[in-house]
Amino acid sequence: MDDLTPATPGPDAAAQPNAPAWTSGAEERVAYVHGFKISGEIPALILAATGAGFGALAHDAGIQFGHTAFMSVILFATPAQVVLVDQLARGSSVWGGTFAVMLTAIRLLPMTVTVMPLLAGPATRRWQYVLASHFVAITGWAEAYRRLPQLPERLRMPYFLGMGSALLVCLLIGTILGFLAATLVPPLLTSALLFMTPMYFAMSLILNARQSMDWWALGAGVVLGPIMFIAAPGFDLLLTGLIGGTIAFLAGRQRP
Repeated sequence: MDDLTPATPGPDAAAQPNAPAWTSGAEERVAYVHGFKISGEIPALILAATGAGFGALAHDAGIQFGHTAFMSVILFATPAQVVLVDQLARGSSVWGGTFAVMLTAIRLLPMTVTVMPLLAGPATRRWQYVLASHFVAITGWAEAYRRLPQLPERLRMPYFLGMGSALLVCLLIGTILGFLAATLVPPLLTSALLFMTPMYFAMSLILNARQSMDWWALGAGVVLGPIMFIAAPGFDLLLTGLIGGTIAFLAGRQRP
């Protein structure tokens, strides 16, 4: 049954009127299974395609198969994976690559902070928060905000863990296939595959924008991104986020 189908009246439905039908009286393992079903949906398929692009890129950079698969599982963020491969291909040390990855991961901190309150439930354990934080990346964050508010609080964490597990599996499968088929994939196609996740994220932001602050943030990013890329290469994303986010915050406070 589709996860977005309205529920029939019940204890959970009364607390969450827009909850899916399967949530009425459902146990945590059922929520996990329903979250894992995202593996067959468009967001997961896009992530798998992005993983294929990364796998081909890592192969061309001379990274071993095992190391490539390990990076997909441990980093679980394509920009960080690409940065690490780029650093290693340039002859940088492992510590230098680690520091570069840490800088790229800073952008995930606000995502983690904003999504964790959605996962809070009466029986949520500390280790679940730690595991869930590993699954916070562009796709997981966007889908969490789209799906979790409709679920009862007690089912949100297992659902998110199932969704995160599915996304990780899809990314790993895509990475393996891309690595094995690297000699058959043109470089232009590899770049296009890597670009799919940012495009999906941008479309998700547009579809989920509700308040004026959301639109101000999107507009500021579109305008400031190219300018900062030319004016301050290497710091363009950081400056775009800081300046654009400040503009959106101040403008959003003036208009609801």
